[in-house]
Amino acid sequence: MPDVTDPYRPGTPCWVDLMAPDQQAALDFYADVLGWAGEVGPQETGGYAICTLRGRPVAGIGQAQAMGDQPAPPTVWTTYLSVDDAEAAERAVERQGGTVLMPVTDVLTFGRMLMAADPTGAVFGIWQPRDFPGAGVANEPGALIWNELNTTDYDTAAAFYATALGLHTTPMEGAEGYFALTVDGRTVGGLQKLPDHTPVGTPSHWLVYFAVADADVTASRAASSGGSVLQEPFDMAAGRMALLKDTQGAPFAIIAPAEMT
Repeated sequence: MPDVTDPYRPGTPCWVDLMAPDQQAALDFYADVLGWAGEVGPQETGGYAICTLRGRPVAGIGQAQAMGDQPAPPTVWTTYLSVDDAEAAERAVERQGGTVLMPVTDVLTFGRMLMAADPTGAVFGIWQPRDFPGAGVANEPGALIWNELNTTDYDTAAAFYATALGLHTTPMEGAEGYFALTVDGRTVGGLQKLPDHTPVGTPSHWLVYFAVADADVTASRAASSGGSVLQEPFDMAAGRMALLKDTQGAPFAIIAPAEMT
């Protein structure tokens, strides 16, 4: 089983989380659909839940809360990129035209984080690990398998991530218009321009993909658990995938990789 035991290289997606209006409903949905275990966490972490798969951390789910006079965050999955130095990353983000949405913050002894948006508007997190490196399992049914940046401006996004965070792009063989995101030559995610069928007004965004054993069964399970199917399961080069939405509106993708089917 693909447990993650080595530290994540800087620039690599290392964690995903969801801030939901109804945290318990989100925990129940993903338990039903992806087989996660999780419960509302301690008060000292704002109730943040570390969801697990086979006892290893796989994703976070928290309670969406307004910050001061700001509205609660949107109900979307956030991708976090690993860094060695969060403050240096914060400066690099600003130098390269990004926007810091939440400055560097200590998360107890787990690590340091910040929230930012790239110059095209895609929101992402940055994580400097201390006691908590990130996801402890990946690339198996129920776990994170892919992080994809969908952007309104490929050139601007590619230059930003390469210069600010060491996340480079290279054309994906056999997939015209799709690019691999690489760290030290290793593919860690994907990048594409917003697809033509995307609804008008959709902003640049990171999309998370979870691996499943059977995309059709999982899509049906999501719908029966109160979610919705935005794009029915279909076959593509990497496997069979579908685009879903949970009960509170957060979109996510599932894929049954070709090597698992």
